[in-house]
Amino acid sequence: MKHSRVFRTAVSAAVLAGLFGCTTTSTTQAPGWEEDTVYKLTILHTNDHHGRFWENRHGEYGMAARKTLLDELRMEVAAEGGTALLLSGGDINTGVPESDLQNAEPDFKGMNMLGYDAMALGNHEFDNSLDVLRQQQEWANFPMLSANIYDRASGDRAFQPYEIFEQQGIKIAVIGLTTEDTAKVVHPDNVRTLEFRDPKVEAQKLIDKLKATENPDVIIATTHMGHYVDGNHGVNAPGDVALARHLNEGDLDIIVGGHSQEPVCMEGPSMYNLNFKPGEECQPDNQNGTWIVQAHEWGKYVGKADFEFVNGELNMVSYDLIPVNLKKKVTLEDGSSKRVFIQDEIQADEDVLEFLRPFQERGQDLLGEVVATSTDKLEGDRNVVRFQQTNLGRLIAKSHMERANADFAVMNSGGVRDSIESGEFTYRDVLIVQPFGNMVTYNDFTGAEVIDYLNVVATKPVDSGAYAQFYGIEMTVADNQVLDVRIGGEPIDMNKTYRFTVPDFNANGGDGYPVITDHPGHVNTGFVDAEVLKAYLEANSPINPADYDPQGEITYK
Repeated sequence: MKHSRVFRTAVSAAVLAGLFGCTTTSTTQAPGWEEDTVYKLTILHTNDHHGRFWENRHGEYGMAARKTLLDELRMEVAAEGGTALLLSGGDINTGVPESDLQNAEPDFKGMNMLGYDAMALGNHEFDNSLDVLRQQQEWANFPMLSANIYDRASGDRAFQPYEIFEQQGIKIAVIGLTTEDTAKVVHPDNVRTLEFRDPKVEAQKLIDKLKATENPDVIIATTHMGHYVDGNHGVNAPGDVALARHLNEGDLDIIVGGHSQEPVCMEGPSMYNLNFKPGEECQPDNQNGTWIVQAHEWGKYVGKADFEFVNGELNMVSYDLIPVNLKKKVTLEDGSSKRVFIQDEIQADEDVLEFLRPFQERGQDLLGEVVATSTDKLEGDRNVVRFQQTNLGRLIAKSHMERANADFAVMNSGGVRDSIESGEFTYRDVLIVQPFGNMVTYNDFTGAEVIDYLNVVATKPVDSGAYAQFYGIEMTVADNQVLDVRIGGEPIDMNKTYRFTVPDFNANGGDGYPVITDHPGHVNTGFVDAEVLKAYLEANSPINPADYDPQGEITYK
């Protein structure tokens, strides 16, 4: 492979020992490998696919290009006498309408073509009813793992907890774990029969059992729990760092993670490399002797962790986070800009492309099917929604609020791009209203913090995209501050905790809103705004816009 495509991180034993130490796996039975022989083992990984089976409008990522890259990587590994496993950290579902409308069939069947060996069940695998998930299991030619989800009625595990692979005489156990937060971020009806137990406890229990029964040489966890630096997880359930620290040192060799949707690249123990850019060196995390890796999201990268296994010890020798046709903007001599590949373009695999093409075309057709009907106009015209509270702005806010089980909702009017006229309308019409693919976030703030937040957000001027639409809250805005704030009909309590939603664009500081992504109460749900709106409209059709007309909840003086 050309060096312009892969930035290889050579990891010396001395450097790694100084930073993190190493991981060992002991055996008590006659091993299948030979002493004093070096075995090369590579773990390839992705996570948080979220329906991106097709390349985006800029020609980035996509499963067809990923297949070409994976084939090249496997050939490299084989040429060096090694073997590889391809793992996913979960969340195949939810994110792109063409996939959502087909229950992610192209994605799971595409994963078969790419040769995935196993995946963790993510929280978004439960966005649909369990019968949809069972159908997805039928589509997948690989195990969908989770050791900490139990059936409430029987008390048994509801899904396959682990899979054993044997390569080069090395026995490899891959266990799956799912965030406990699943129970609170998906529709309750979808998980009513399930119990999400503490993955840390379940992992230790399963590892102890595997040692007694399977005697694996290597133990890997593919997880959907999130990487939170130094274990600081805020309102999220504990993630991969907490898992690694909870286990006995040396019990777990590597965690292939997901959920927090980031490239896990470190400057040192418990310290992110905040300046990481695609194509640059990425040093994975290591906690309590366990390597932790994550490959951002959407198939933007393929992670490649190269190990050497010698006499029962597994040592990482290199790690690459390889961009899949990612681009950057460059300025041309005439002052215009264009997008160019960060590394050499990866050609799409023709077989995968042709297999997926009918799904993409079918998805486009489904966008034209009727979603719901409205008895009157839902007002989203720019010259109205940026000046006053409107029924459509409030309806969108309510859809977010209900999906996140929040107390109130904030919606920037710049995210409302059009009206919905009376009569029948389609998903394509919904995407015209909300075309940006923003995610719904929820945020747990004290009443005092809510007031500080509203003093910035609710005072944004009219005639701008920052002007906020609200639902579930009442207030008076005067002299650049909020007064008489009421939530759920009750005066705000400065010491009480309230949950509100706001698009991730604004949570990251868009429109001049406060940056709240580092607040311990911030959670990105991963739900796409247009999908949330569509589901709400379907469930409440026919829509009576008068039900969402403002009734003086927000008063400006």
